[in-house]
Amino acid sequence: MKKHIPIEEGDYYLTPEGYRCFTEQYHLKRGYCCESGCRHCPYGFDKNTNSIKKKN
Repeated sequence: MKKHIPIEEGDYYLTPEGYRCFTEQYHLKRGYCCESGCRHCPYGFDKNTNSIKKKN
């Protein structure tokens, strides 16, 4: 079972289309990459190559 992460200010914003877009702050609190190609992924996942880019 996945851990519930409470939403706080700065965890997301609404896109012009009305979607909730999670920020890097939220992803880091969550603690893992979901491999969905998130716009603000701090883990470096690339949906096109289906791999995580190593950060130097």
